[in-house]
Order: sequence, then structure tokens, then C-alpha cells
Amino acid sequence: MLEVRKLMKSYGGASGRRVLDGVELTVQPGEYVAIVGESGVGKSTLLNLVAGLDVPDSGQILLEGRDLASLDETARTRVRRARMGFVFQAFHLLPHLSVSRNVGLPLALNGEAGPAAAQRVHELLSAVGLADRADSLPRELSGGEMQRVAVARALAHRPALVLADEPTGNLDPDNAAMILEILRAQIKRDNAAGVLVTHSANAAATTDRIYELTLTGLQLRPRAASPA
Repeated sequence: MLEVRKLMKSYGGASGRRVLDGVELTVQPGEYVAIVGESGVGKSTLLNLVAGLDVPDSGQILLEGRDLASLDETARTRVRRARMGFVFQAFHLLPHLSVSRNVGLPLALNGEAGPAAAQRVHELLSAVGLADRADSLPRELSGGEMQRVAVARALAHRPALVLADEPTGNLDPDNAAMILEILRAQIKRDNAAGVLVTHSANAAATTDRIYELTLTGLQLRPRAASPA
């Protein structure tokens, strides 16, 4: 589903700082991985490159076999709209749209409307426990409720790739646990590839594999052995 090959990225020209140096990552359909690491090692840069929001100096980013690094900005935008879903720490809900219209926005942008789209929105709002808030505006929701709407929106169009950037950073432990469970369950249900960038050990532990990004590259982090 997602394959990152020998990804290189520097900022500041020839004399600038190298942020990513030969990063490689593969995520299969139905797999959910976490990327952890100290601030400044390039986690957000890597996520932006995978999302096609930035372009690498060299290397490949293959989504369903298509190299995003070789596409122009317009083509990358089309791929993002159709095949990716994003969950951000800051929610990024549109304040003038109701909950249901926020969730349905990716469907509308991809030309999906009518009963099937409405049913998908209802299913997702039910899954995140907000079916009764469909007509509410974002300002009427709590932080945890807004993040649940953001998760539902990211998954509405059944994206091939789900990217989550610190999705629980502003939430209390109970809401954080709920968001993480919803995100994992929906990624598995839709057979999507999921990538979570986080500083939270608890969040990372909900994924299938944990990678640590350092200045020397991306390495699989062994899980602690279960007690006998």
C-alpha cells in the first residue's frame, strides 16, 4: 500500500541541514504503524512528504504503486483528496459547517452524494458516538467530540492511507484512549494503511509496529516482551 524508498530531504540548499537521510518504510493494507522520536528529527517532515505536501530531494514515495514524488502539485492534490485521510491535533473542522457536513466533506469533494453518502456519514458518526450531534456546529462540541468528528471525517471516503499527527496531544486520558481505539478499529475495518506520528508511548502502543526516527534513520523498535 505505502512504500517509502531511500527518502532524502534537506533544507537550506547545499550548505543546509539534512533532515531525512535514506528513510525507508513499508506499510501494508490493514497495517497500522507508529513513528516516534525526539523533537526535531524530522517526523513532521516525513509525514508531509508522505502526504505529498512537500517533495523530497530524492527517493520514492509509492502509494498503491504510484510515485507521489514524481507528480506535480495538482496531481498530488488529487491523490490526497481521493486516497488519503488526515487526523490533526488541531482538529481543523470548518466552523460554519455542521458535524455531519464536516464528516461528509471528503465525500462531497470526491463527487459522492445522495443516500449512500448520507448513510456513510451516519455510520461513522454512530461509530464515534456522535450520531445525536449531527446537526451541531463545532463550537458546540467539546475537544474530545471535535477530535472524534475529525477521525470520522478522515475515514469518510475510505482512504487507502490514513495519516494521524499527534491526534491525542490536546486530549485528556479518557478521550485520548477513545480516539485511539476508534482510529485503530476503523483503519482495520477499512483495510487501510495507517501511520501515526506521536510522542505518546500509550498512543504508539496501540499500533502494530513502532518505528523510531533519529538523525541516522528510521528503525523498527522491538516491543517489550510480555510477562510470563
